[in-house]
Amino acid sequence: MQVKRPKLLALVLLFLTVINGWIFLFFLNYENGKPLTWGVTFSDKYARDLELDWRKTYLAILDDLKVSDIRLIAYWDQVEASPDVFTYEDLDWQIAEANKRGTKIILSVGRRAPRWPECHDPVWLRPLAPLAAREQQLDFIQRIIARYRDNPNIIAWQIENEPLFALFGECPLPDKKFLKQEVAAVRTFDQRPIIITDSGELNHWQGAASIGDKLGITMYRVVWNKHLGFWDYWFVPPSVYRLKADVTKMLHKNLNDVMVTELQMEPWTLDKRMVELTSEERELSFTLERFQDNINYVRRAGFTETYLWGVEYWYWLKEHGQPDIWNEAKKLW
Repeated sequence: MQVKRPKLLALVLLFLTVINGWIFLFFLNYENGKPLTWGVTFSDKYARDLELDWRKTYLAILDDLKVSDIRLIAYWDQVEASPDVFTYEDLDWQIAEANKRGTKIILSVGRRAPRWPECHDPVWLRPLAPLAAREQQLDFIQRIIARYRDNPNIIAWQIENEPLFALFGECPLPDKKFLKQEVAAVRTFDQRPIIITDSGELNHWQGAASIGDKLGITMYRVVWNKHLGFWDYWFVPPSVYRLKADVTKMLHKNLNDVMVTELQMEPWTLDKRMVELTSEERELSFTLERFQDNINYVRRAGFTETYLWGVEYWYWLKEHGQPDIWNEAKKLW
């Protein structure tokens, strides 16, 4: 059936309006000149996977980069490798070294934690029934909070990592009700802000935003999967993140702020380990120029608190005679 001319005209006008609106968003700049807080996430597991001396790497982050803020991770399989046998030595050391330098800490705790496979389950947890596993999970979180709640350098607790995002990680399906139980359990021990994180690109944020005091989001510019290959988010202007954050804050009065807890600052590793990639493969998704572009991108989005992802990789490059990204990062602190 032939479309009538007025209807066709209306569709054309709608299309042009959408296009013009998107172009406007590309030029919209939320950089406001306020002081920015830059932090990094450190994973001793990932440093080991890069075949680094993880303690030497950590001290370089504190003393050479001189970071002011750091997100540390209580990995369940490291802290409680055997049931009711707790080993805090490595995490105690990381926190103590940050304390010596006055470095502020976000401590991530839970079954889901930063870095693949997301759920870092101790082996003994796997045969347990779901209800029994959750009881153990609550006990683990409470023990971590109780141990470190007197530490003044810990400025916030992150409970789980992207706990309502089901498309990534080897984990049980998300359970918002149980996440609320975890948060309630933490609040019985300590009143510091609780951060709940979510995928910046692939989730709507609203479930995560309704639970904690702060929402932490990812910000990825180039990703990869085995079906599509590399995917560059060149078509998403930084203002989209800002507008989504403002709307989310408006809808959730419990929310004090939206921050970037994971700004992509390392290559996507395809289906290999990072140390197995060639330099050409690494540079398909990340270079020094991409580092600089991503810093400008998050500035334009107006986020004043951003944690960079991949500091262990920068150090690995430095140790292999390529210090450019490490030296560029120094300028942030």
